[in-house]
Amino acid sequence: MSHAIETMELSRRFGPTEAVHCLTMQVPAGSVCALVGPNGAGKTTTIRLLMRLLDADAGTARVLGTDVRRLGPDLLARIGYVSESQDLHEWMTVDDLCAYCAPFYRTWDRDLALGLCRLLDLPRNRPLRGFSRGMRMKAALLVSLAFRPELLVMDEPFTGLDPLVREEISQGMLDVSGERTTFIASHEVDEIERLADHVAFIDGGRLQFMEPTNVLLARFRDVEVVFDGDARLPASRPATWLVAEVCGRSLRFVDSAHDEAGLAAQVAHHVPGARLAAVDPKSLRSIVVSLARASRTVHLEA
Repeated sequence: MSHAIETMELSRRFGPTEAVHCLTMQVPAGSVCALVGPNGAGKTTTIRLLMRLLDADAGTARVLGTDVRRLGPDLLARIGYVSESQDLHEWMTVDDLCAYCAPFYRTWDRDLALGLCRLLDLPRNRPLRGFSRGMRMKAALLVSLAFRPELLVMDEPFTGLDPLVREEISQGMLDVSGERTTFIASHEVDEIERLADHVAFIDGGRLQFMEPTNVLLARFRDVEVVFDGDARLPASRPATWLVAEVCGRSLRFVDSAHDEAGLAAQVAHHVPGARLAAVDPKSLRSIVVSLARASRTVHLEA
């Protein structure tokens, strides 16, 4: 199986709003893939379609080689799922929760569960009702990893958590990676950058791109062009120059298809007389922000 998740023209509408539109993507088996995008982009709806918590209006989805319309106990026993609003039995302790979940999974690993409990610094004998949101997320992650799932699906696992809890959850995921595929929907990109080896960007329910993280980071650059006098926006410019803006004598933009020689030629053609002053790498977070800004500008101009 080369792909753990495959969708083809997957769509879901809520009244007049098309939350997911013709989503076609493939998540490589063994990868850590992040689905990123602004709030309301369609991330959570995509997750719920994959987990069959929602039915699609059109298109298909396959998880671990099986059509999600046939998703049943055998397949679910191979998938760990952590949602933003995880429903846990509040009267249980962590030990109770593990004892409750273990019989559902033939692959449950008691030693791994105990090790994760120590790693995540979870009190084993306190009722969950007294847990903070971060501790609840760690408990949900514990029981989602203890049976060594082939696929871990997480929906906004870092939202509202303090830096220490984020670090503990990230470390728990990294320590039990193995051959597992991980699919994370999140707008908390700082945590995603060190976890994900593939990134998919969704906006307005439409997948804009999906590619390896290193390729994505290599093709985006912050660019500054300096004029002798006041800077100006060129009358025409490449579509790959995003969020172009003028500041004093500088024209600044994001190059989304960076090629060193090609950029110099583009600048000479579109802003003759100006000089290329700076070309700087971008973090994944700044790339996502730039893409969201560019998308908002397009919508305002439409």
